[in-house]
Amino acid sequence: MDKNIVLVGFMGTGKSAVGHILAHKLNREFVDMDIVIEARAGKPISAIFADDGEPAFRAQERALVQELSARTGQIIATGGGVVLNPDNVTDFSRTGVVVCLRAQPETILDRVAHDSHRPLLESDPDKAAAIRELLAHRKPLYEAIPLHVDTDHRTAREVAEEVLALYLGQAN
Repeated sequence: MDKNIVLVGFMGTGKSAVGHILAHKLNREFVDMDIVIEARAGKPISAIFADDGEPAFRAQERALVQELSARTGQIIATGGGVVLNPDNVTDFSRTGVVVCLRAQPETILDRVAHDSHRPLLESDPDKAAAIRELLAHRKPLYEAIPLHVDTDHRTAREVAEEVLALYLGQAN
């Protein structure tokens, strides 16, 4: 029962909110990968993308995945693009139960429309089109994850309860 719970999914699907609830409920460490990367880099992800490029960010992300997947007993909220490298999901699956959170593009847009820290959306005036395009590109990667929870029209607490039920069913 000390396997990690790893939340993956597109931006705005609720990974951080659900992760906080699960960590509190299970009395476990919560790790938001984006926050850790920002702290280690000393700048926001949008600045990492702007200054160093997406490949530099993905390298930092990969190193953190390797570090976190070597430990257990954590609730981990990944960045939305962690699935772009299949080794990340493989590593997380070794020591955790990976659950993909999903939401419709309209829900995602509603949730992230006013965020200023979404580097893949910042430069696009048509955020809805950018979300649909990114989702379409990543869809097969998200679908390859066996466990899914839809977050549309649900509270973070409701989603956390479903994730916990999936975890309990997988961890035994």
